[in-house]
Amino acid sequence: MATLVSAKEMLEKARDGKYAVGQFNINNLEWTKAVLLTAEELKSPVILGVSEGAGKYMAGYKTVVGMVNGMLESLNITVPVALHLDHGSYQGALDCLDAGFSSVMFDGSHFPIDENIAKTTELVALTKKLGRSLEAEVGSIGGEEDGVIGAGECADPDECKKISDLGVTMLAAGIGNIHGAYPENWPGLSFETLEKVKAKTGDKPLVLHGGTGIPEDQIKKAISLGVAKINVNTECQWAFQKATRKYIEDGKDLKGKGFDPRKLLGPGFDAIKATVKEKIELFGSNGKA
Repeated sequence: MATLVSAKEMLEKARDGKYAVGQFNINNLEWTKAVLLTAEELKSPVILGVSEGAGKYMAGYKTVVGMVNGMLESLNITVPVALHLDHGSYQGALDCLDAGFSSVMFDGSHFPIDENIAKTTELVALTKKLGRSLEAEVGSIGGEEDGVIGAGECADPDECKKISDLGVTMLAAGIGNIHGAYPENWPGLSFETLEKVKAKTGDKPLVLHGGTGIPEDQIKKAISLGVAKINVNTECQWAFQKATRKYIEDGKDLKGKGFDPRKLLGPGFDAIKATVKEKIELFGSNGKA
């Protein structure tokens, strides 16, 4: 039976193989099942992302761990799966490690760099002891994620080096990327920043947040420059919403047992699967498990 793994090995393989592993944020049973089944079908490693808000929504981190572990067994999942806290606070990271998450992100990007370093240092020691992986962030990612709003600034490469040198597994550096929809006048990713960060951090796997809406050529270029993990959230939500809206607008919920939540949520579930498949193929992680 598959058990949750740290993201370390899958990301080092991705970095060396010039592809990226997708982190797909989960919100409920449908989301989790759709991501796991698609990853298994495509023989791709995968990271399930859980924000603190989503963790609360799903009745706590222990509930999430129980659901994911249950699915790994009952769906016969054989590909590597990491369960990862997304944009975690310091306390959130501790709580998730305690609940059984195999990976956590500590987002100290809004702290002064010294405080970010101090807290990250403590979490490096703890995650190493437990054999879990740790993601840190420098330079806030734009848009809003669980009430944290960032403008899409570019990280300072020297600060990235300081955090990277602490021994984190992976580093999220702001390169003009934002969460959610990109505005019409978005200038695109700053590859100049990415190249400088890469030069300073060596072979550290880099993380690209806000993967929804970044043009494919920019995604591929980012992967060629050392990005080994790409986060996708909004795009799956849009796909789910569109399919659910269509089902109801077509009046299918009023026919027979169409109101049954298993039927009502079916098209949305299929839409998430299709989106995840598209992303895994774009990132190049299919067949890499």
